[in-house]
Amino acid sequence: MTVTRDPIRGQPNHSPGASKSGETPGLAAGLYIVATPIGNLGDITRRAVSLLGQVDILAAEDTRSARRLCAALGLATPRLVRYDDHADQADRDRLIQAVKQGKSVALISDAGMPLVADPGLKLVQAAQQAGIPVTALPGPSAALTALALSGLPSDRFLFAGFLPAKAGARRRALAELAAVPATLILFETGPRLGASLAAMHETLGARPAAVCRELTKLFEEVRRGSLAELAAAYAEADAPRGEIVVVIGPPTEAAPAAAEDIDTRLSAALATMSLRDAVTAVAATTGRQRREIYARALALDHQHRGGKP
Repeated sequence: MTVTRDPIRGQPNHSPGASKSGETPGLAAGLYIVATPIGNLGDITRRAVSLLGQVDILAAEDTRSARRLCAALGLATPRLVRYDDHADQADRDRLIQAVKQGKSVALISDAGMPLVADPGLKLVQAAQQAGIPVTALPGPSAALTALALSGLPSDRFLFAGFLPAKAGARRRALAELAAVPATLILFETGPRLGASLAAMHETLGARPAAVCRELTKLFEEVRRGSLAELAAAYAEADAPRGEIVVVIGPPTEAAPAAAEDIDTRLSAALATMSLRDAVTAVAATTGRQRREIYARALALDHQHRGGKP
């Protein structure tokens, strides 16, 4: 078991002053995971501002965004290091070595809480394995903000990041999520939103959902409705701009579907999915046991192939 302590927790939020030796104390060496605003600059915490004003190195997903953030906060920009999806072991080693030499390193993403659907996990793991202090400064999160605004059950939820871009892989991913007894939270891009909502309705069935866009910004929008309604609305509209979060209600305990309905759903699912994925999706949306759906799927697949083994 590993126990770590936050080297700045509980310290007052002020710029470092002179010590008895006349030197200006800095942050304790370590890796700091810092949440930044997802839109409204006023959402940054006082603790995050204090840290960003003192840190030696700022590892950022986008150094241009980091520079703009520091300028907006009235802070001098610390030494910037790019840390994005293309970061490799050598990049991590350099940051770890800097901490070992007594430097403080802050990790930020483009917006929100680092490690949530963006880079950072491998750096945190490397720091922990090296015995380096790691602490987080919590703050804004698009996923949790969308969940709060959706009006959907929040006692149990699953964040699943971005769905795959290709249609087949997207359906398979949704089939795996179909039986999860929790509210689902997904990120999506504007150009793919309409197709994704259609796939969600096809695979997950009739569920309530919310599309949350531009959260905390001037044109914040939350559109609620069934997956079918939202899919139809965004199929007709131009691709929306900005960051998008889709929140989907958990599966309901509906009355078991009739055999004819199961066959209809299975036939439609088997036309676009593998047998395994089709069974998972139909079982989740009909209330029937998976083994029953699997047996029926085998029979239908046999029929579709002309009764040949």
